[in-house]
Amino acid sequence: MIEQESSLASLAPAVPATGEGILVGAMSVLNEAAPVFLVAFLVTVVATPVVRLMAVQAGIIDKPDQQRKLHKYPVAYLGGLAVFLGLVAALGVSYAFVGLGERDFMPVPWEILAGMTAIAVVGFLDDLDSMHPWGKVAGQLLAAALLCYSPDNAFGTPIARGLLYPILHGGVGDWLAGSTSGIVTEEVIYYWVGIVLVAVMILGACNAANLIDGLDGLLAGTSSIMAAGFLAVGLLLAAMLPFGVEQGQFVAARVVLALALLGALLGFLPWNFSPAVIFLGDCGSMLIGYLLAVCIMMQAQEDSISLFFAGLIIFALPIVDTLVAIIRRKLAGLPLSAADANHIHHQAKRLTGSVRKAVLLLYGVTAAFTLLGVGLAALQLFERPRVLVIYSIVFVLFTGLICVALKAALLERWRVAPRAESAPEALSGEPADDAKPAGPAKA
Repeated sequence: MIEQESSLASLAPAVPATGEGILVGAMSVLNEAAPVFLVAFLVTVVATPVVRLMAVQAGIIDKPDQQRKLHKYPVAYLGGLAVFLGLVAALGVSYAFVGLGERDFMPVPWEILAGMTAIAVVGFLDDLDSMHPWGKVAGQLLAAALLCYSPDNAFGTPIARGLLYPILHGGVGDWLAGSTSGIVTEEVIYYWVGIVLVAVMILGACNAANLIDGLDGLLAGTSSIMAAGFLAVGLLLAAMLPFGVEQGQFVAARVVLALALLGALLGFLPWNFSPAVIFLGDCGSMLIGYLLAVCIMMQAQEDSISLFFAGLIIFALPIVDTLVAIIRRKLAGLPLSAADANHIHHQAKRLTGSVRKAVLLLYGVTAAFTLLGVGLAALQLFERPRVLVIYSIVFVLFTGLICVALKAALLERWRVAPRAESAPEALSGEPADDAKPAGPAKA
């Protein structure tokens, strides 16, 4: 059996293990990596109107239907291309100029850039001429495969080890070693399960981000908040751990990627916030989902699966929306690919009566989950055994949000369906009005 060591405990801290020392170290790293943020912001904020003009001239626009597409006038696509350009420029600067102090700086791995490019190309082609869904899945799997090409699958193997280590060291590992004569080792299991996890993460995050991209400024704004959360955790790790391949190859890459994503999204958001003049399109939504999934996987440490769960908590809003959509469509007997107007953002708009208010409400929900995720990571890093409190709060919020979303979807389904097909008292708690003849309700 391979004995698992606590990498966070065994690594010597880069700064004194005090709150002040960690803050100073984090601010030092942030200051030296600031050019990444500035370049991403400036390139994106300038490139967005240029890309918009190109899209308008080429007729690549999205027309409203007042059902699922709630904007009031045709809006250009291809905003994702501007975000991609900002990201590429920022990461290029990180390779050329950012040193992050005297410690060894390992740049963002090329596998991330290659996967990012594959996702952007597939999304761009889909925005130009709608691609078959399986074509997009193939592009997402290609991006996942490029990540898995990293040495020992550095993105998925640590997560698999953290999830499976307690199971394999509970007797299953001894049985497996005896039944296979050592052919299938623990590391082989971690490696292949890690590959599956990477594929699931990329597919899930790309499609979850695509589903939630339904209101002006929603995905760009919520993803900015998530990126800020990943940046906070990355800075904590950078301040507490020394840089180097053997001692955490993603220590610097976490900070750089989160800063680049945050800068590009904030550069795009002024053009995309309600009323938007350009949309992200599939190029942008899938690209953002891909990068957020990468941030989650880079945050995971072999000894602390809590850091992986902290990343999932930060990404909770798209996860909730996707789960509710799956449950809703299964209950209705519809295929998972069926479109509807009952996503969380649609329900928020009906509740608030305004796109801006709905978006701001969901910004608040995202900020709450992000604070909980960062709090969980901080407690884990400072070895404070109070993580159960965070998990409990997240569980209640997560479950409550799912219940509220499903309830709203049921009420909306009854509202637009014939009265005879559903019992209003079962949905709203109000007695049925038998005096009125059954008939279609007003939409």
